Parts: sequence; structure tokens; C-alpha cells
Amino acid sequence: MFEGRAWSVRLRLTMTAVMMALVSGVAITAVATAALHDLSGAFKTEEVAGAALQTARLSWPGPVPAVLPRGKSDGIQVLDATGRVVAATPNLAGAPPVTDFVPPGSGATHESRVCDLPAFPGECVRVVAFRVHREGGDLVVYSVAEPVPWYVHPGLFAVILGASLLTVLLSGLGAYRTVGEALEPVKEIRRELEEITATDIGRRVTVPAVRDEIRQLAETINQTLDRLEAAAEQQRRFASDASHDLRSPLTAMRAQVEEALLYPDDVDWNSKARAMLCSLDRLQAIVSDLLTLARLDSGISARRERIDLGALTGDELDRRRARIRIDRDLSPGVTVVGDRLRLARLLTNLVDNAERHAAHRVSVRVSRAGDTGNTESGRDERDDKGTAVVEVLDDGAGIAPEQRELVFQRFTRLDASRNKDAGGTGLGLPIAREIALAHGGTLRLEDDSAGARFVLRLPLAREQEDDPP
Repeated sequence: MFEGRAWSVRLRLTMTAVMMALVSGVAITAVATAALHDLSGAFKTEEVAGAALQTARLSWPGPVPAVLPRGKSDGIQVLDATGRVVAATPNLAGAPPVTDFVPPGSGATHESRVCDLPAFPGECVRVVAFRVHREGGDLVVYSVAEPVPWYVHPGLFAVILGASLLTVLLSGLGAYRTVGEALEPVKEIRRELEEITATDIGRRVTVPAVRDEIRQLAETINQTLDRLEAAAEQQRRFASDASHDLRSPLTAMRAQVEEALLYPDDVDWNSKARAMLCSLDRLQAIVSDLLTLARLDSGISARRERIDLGALTGDELDRRRARIRIDRDLSPGVTVVGDRLRLARLLTNLVDNAERHAAHRVSVRVSRAGDTGNTESGRDERDDKGTAVVEVLDDGAGIAPEQRELVFQRFTRLDASRNKDAGGTGLGLPIAREIALAHGGTLRLEDDSAGARFVLRLPLAREQEDDPP
């Protein structure tokens, strides 16, 4: 199918070139024919004028012969002072005067276009008049030229038309060959792409040396393959980690059930059920987080509305049963546009993480960038005007700078000081970052004097911005 499409592109480009050459050929033929027609008409008029002049010389000073030679003219008449035809070429013998105009004043010559003459019915001819001064009255010589056909001459027109068609043919052949050579790198790229499979995704297509659109295409394909390879590798790691984390609660429940079956009389079924419920809760939490990540990865759009970030954070803190002291500093009127449920999930994940790793207390702050001017992270928030800032801090062991990005990777395990405990799935922080990115913001770990400091930055809602649908 691709081959057929390539052929279709080649044929279409060739036909386009042929049509352009054909249009150019027709235009050149028309212009050349018109120019030759005008040139032939002027030349014909010159010939007729020369024939009239020759006749005028014959009629002066002797008698005018009754029958005149045509010469280069299509007809000649000589009229005396009374307007009577005294001489004519054989084709105009016995015919009335071809016209009645004479050179104005004392002029010797005059030229005019006359239509529907008796001798030339249905045609417009060119007539040249010469005045011959003689004793006893002036003579007027009329010389007639029939119109030149639009094609000038059949042979000449055939030559012009043939040259134009030959030009079109040569243009088509040249375009076909040129397009074929231009598409050859594309065919090579196609062949290489056909050889790349899911097990050989590390291969790349050859990049042409010439810097043109095809080189850009090859570079774009390689960039796409890079992204696909990274996505495939991430998927493999994610599947491996997910299968391990799903297997852990399942293994625990299986061991508990097998133990109960081996020693049914010694089993405390209430405690066994509670232990299995804990494993089921962990399993349910992992599956729920995986589904959330799948929805975020798919780019499914959610409802967006204007949200007071300080009020939302306060509501979420009020709902939870605090297991540790939570200090709050929530500025009012910090409004963003987003999905309320997802932003609530983001805040919950950050606070849950902080509670699990805090020693004595957790601090939550909501403000506009620039209100605090905090420079602990090496940047001045006053440079981020138009940004809402949420900070979640704990007084735990903290995270080493080189590991700050690792915590946002799915199912990442750090050292024992901040390792996942039984209450976490290893997906809370990755979900929080994905939600931040989906809202056009950022979520990072930044410097703090003690513990970990997670900083969420989201663009503030514009004052004139209405609630999105």
C-alpha cells in the first residue's frame, strides 16, 4: 500500500509539472502566435503599400495601363479625379471602387481598415491609398491587403505547436525522473522502517547528507523512534514494578490462607481476616493508583473551573484525621483554573507523603509567588509573578539532592530512611506530578533547612477568564 502511495505521489507531482509545462506552452504559443500575427500584418501592409507605390510609379507621367499587375497586393484600383475606375488588377476588373476615402488634404498617402467590401464580402481588409498628382486631375491608387489568419500560416503554426508539445513532453520526462530521484531516499527510509520491529526498536533510519525536507523527515522519524523506545522502556519497567507490587499483597494473602488451611484449629479467624483486609486494602490502593495513572497518561480531559486554592487546601485538611500536627498558612484569593477532584488528589498525596515521613509536624502554605520572596531554593519567587505556590514541608530525614527526581518515578524505592512504608503504593508522588503537569504547572523538591519541601506551582487564573465549560 505504501508503494502504491509513493507511486501516486510521484505520478501526481509529474502530472503537476506536466500541467504547468502545458499551461506555459499554451501561453507561449498564444503569445508567439499573436506576436507573429501582428508582425505578419505589419509586413503585409508594407507589401501592399509597396505594390501601391509601384502602381503609382507606373501611372506617372504616362498613360495608366487598364490591367495592373497584382504584385504583393490582393487587389489594386486606380481612380481618376472624377472617381471613375480607370485601371485595376484582374480580380477587381469591372468592380466598383473599393472605398471612397482619399488622402486628407494635400497628403500623398493614407491607410484605413474597411469591412464588407463588394469584392471582399464578410471580411475586413487593409486599404492603402496613394495620391498621384497629374495635369488634368489627380489619380488615386487603392491597394488592398486581405487579413492575416490568426494562426498566420499553417506550417508556422504547426512548428510552434510542435515545439510547445515537445517542451511539455521533455518537461514531463524530466519531472518524472527528478521526482523519482527525490523520492529514492523516502523509499530507503520506508525499507528501513519495515525492518524495525518491537524487538529491534533501537535501530534508526539513515539520515541523508543533504539538508532538505527529506533529511528533516528522517530526523523527525528518529526522534519519534527515540520517544517510542523511551516509552517502551518505561512501560517495561512500569509493568515489572507493577507486577512486583501487585504480587506482594497477593503472596501475603496466599501465605495467610495456606497457613489457615494447614492449622485450621489454631487460627484466630478475626485477626486473620483483618490481616487479609490490610493486604486487600493495599492491593486496592495499587490498582486505584494504576487506573488514575492510566487516565492521566491517556490525556483524558477533565472538567475545569475556577478554584480558590487556599479554600480547597483548607477543606482537604479539615476532612482528614490528622495523625500528626499540621500547621497551615493559606492565603485567600489564590485562584487557579483546573479540575477540583484532581487537584484535591494532588494535595492529598502530598500531605499523605509528608505525614508518613515527618517526625513531629507538617507545614502547608498556599500563596502567590512573590508574597514570601523565599530564596532557599536558589530562586526568587518574585520572578514567578502570576503563579500560585503550594508548599508542603515535613521535618523528617529529608531527601538527598541527587535523589529528588527519583521520588517522582513510579514504584521508586529509596534508602530505608524514606522508603515506602505499608501505607504507600509508590505511585502517590508520580500521580501528583502528572496532575501538576496536566494543569500547566510544576511539582518539585526544593531546598529546605530540614526535612523535605515539595513545591507546587500553578498558573493563576486571569481576572477576565470565565469558567471553562
